[in-house]
Amino acid sequence: MNAPTQTSHLMPELHLRDVPASLIDGLKARFGANCSTAMAVRTQHGRDESSFDAPPPSAVVFAESTQDVADAVKLAGEHSVPVIPFGVGSSLEGHLLAVQGGISIDVSRMNKVLSINADDLTVTVQPGVTRKQLNEEIKSTGLFFPIDPGADASIGGMTATRASGTNAVRYGTMRENVLALEVVTAAGEVIRTGTRAKKSSAGYDLTRLMVGSEGTLGVVTEVTLRIYPLPEAVSAAICSFPSIEAAVRTTIETIQLGVPIARVELIDVNTVRMVNAYAKLNLREEPMLLMEFHGSPAGVKEQAETVQELASGHGGNAFEWASTPEERTRLWTARHNSYFAAVQSRPGCRVISTDTCVPISRLADCLLDSVAEADASGIPYFLVGHVGDGNFHFGYLLDPNVPEERVKAEALNHALVSRALALEGTCTGEHGVGLHKMDFLVTEAGVGAIDMMRTIKRALDPKNIMNPGKIFSL
Repeated sequence: MNAPTQTSHLMPELHLRDVPASLIDGLKARFGANCSTAMAVRTQHGRDESSFDAPPPSAVVFAESTQDVADAVKLAGEHSVPVIPFGVGSSLEGHLLAVQGGISIDVSRMNKVLSINADDLTVTVQPGVTRKQLNEEIKSTGLFFPIDPGADASIGGMTATRASGTNAVRYGTMRENVLALEVVTAAGEVIRTGTRAKKSSAGYDLTRLMVGSEGTLGVVTEVTLRIYPLPEAVSAAICSFPSIEAAVRTTIETIQLGVPIARVELIDVNTVRMVNAYAKLNLREEPMLLMEFHGSPAGVKEQAETVQELASGHGGNAFEWASTPEERTRLWTARHNSYFAAVQSRPGCRVISTDTCVPISRLADCLLDSVAEADASGIPYFLVGHVGDGNFHFGYLLDPNVPEERVKAEALNHALVSRALALEGTCTGEHGVGLHKMDFLVTEAGVGAIDMMRTIKRALDPKNIMNPGKIFSL
């Protein structure tokens, strides 16, 4: 395996801007106790789940309203100081790091479900609402929000990164499920994009522009989402396979046959071992698929029988079925605990997480070669994937005191992304670009497209204060 030809993505280049005392004084005068310069608070808001380190922000503003966000952005803009939105801190790509200094705007206290429109299947929330909180609050209506990235992320953060997750194969991503937004611009103005109508041809699609912009064009303060009726019947299953290839081939055939499966997740044998140790489970230590079927009782039964037949043709065995919520939760423990189980397996480690996505027909080609390279590297890793839509994640577990391990892991990541792009895939299916994938985005999108993105950024944020240093350099 060749080492990467570029190394600029190994650590973000820091360009700290001056944060004048007059700005801090102005923030404290406006926000009082809701503006903190305590080192512990700043440190908490200067870290996320990525493997990068950067100096903490100079202050943290705990916003409780759209007006709070607007006022904080205006004050920062007067001094050309960066603002970095913060939800729950679950970013894997360094989105929350103050790589150019600045202030963090924490929206976690903006956590109200503002309106539920059950007849129209929509809900409007503040950005600090988490996905679990949202589903708990709308459960009594017989509706649910299906986007499940694994972590209990905030809706604002999920919108900013265009997140998806385990249900994307059936229900799509945040791109398909955000109808309208309220956004604070770099000028501190409040705009609304979109409506609750399910379709519109009115002007530029500013909603789609903001979804996935990673806080670089504005701060999301309100989100209107599609929600869905709870399925009449739900069934889940775990199936073990003799190899990753067998599991992947089963997935490809399931999708190509048109089975409307709701979830199909791959877990490799490394992850199974880690989860068994972490969660005290007794899963068979082989590659496995976790599947879920939604629909009518008859429809779910037919889907499950079809997939079981396909799996059996590829050596699938040890099917375990679950139909009650408690049984399904137990089965899904393996997937939802995979990240924490992996980190626990190597105490003190840092994780470099990949996020490639390829056309489903090329999934086996991309995945199997990447597994072989990872096995040969000697770097501990885990592998999980939303393989129903061609998206999968390697997590390389690094000893932060051994720089050579990071170099090896970055070489693996570079080879993986290069392979995915050659197969007409993407460097990021759902985590976003952040810091880690800036070089890869240039290769994927091309210089012309990046220049257009820069033009949009400069027009909407002429002082470059909105989460600068992410997605691309200016």
